[in-house]
Amino acid sequence: MKATESVDRSPFNVVLLATGGTIEKSYDPHSGQLSLAVPVIEGLLESLDMPDVSVRIERLMAKDSLDITDADRQAIVYAAQAVLEQGRVDALVITHGTDTLAETAVALHVALGSPGVPVVITGAMRPYRVAASDAAQNIAQALMAARLLAPGVHAVMHGRAIDAERVVKDYERLTLTARA
Repeated sequence: MKATESVDRSPFNVVLLATGGTIEKSYDPHSGQLSLAVPVIEGLLESLDMPDVSVRIERLMAKDSLDITDADRQAIVYAAQAVLEQGRVDALVITHGTDTLAETAVALHVALGSPGVPVVITGAMRPYRVAASDAAQNIAQALMAARLLAPGVHAVMHGRAIDAERVVKDYERLTLTARA
């Protein structure tokens, strides 16, 4: 780099809408069950080394995606629209349970049309606080993909970026994939 060139060191500004899902589940020793009682996204983000990324978390709900209703899905769409209308964001990332992630991705795609920034929805097959979790990997990949993808709605998981209208959960391989 020449001495006269400048480097843009301004942060990449992301809003993360947290909705719950496996990514945020924790083991409750009293019940022996996985629970959404304790938020983990903040700690997960702190574990990542992404100094040029600024993330503001907005917690919408803490639900297993099988419990997400049409009204909840509409609330996610409205929250996404509100963030995008504010305009001071480079990307929007949404955490979501994988069982109904595809339905929410399509709802976002239909409602947002052509957003001016990438909108990335992601989740995890194994909770952040469980051994061999894919949660941090998927969040880090979603944040990186948000910097690289064209504006639009995308699902990101396990090294793949999939257009919203093509995403489907692969229950056999425990990942997201694109329908043909």
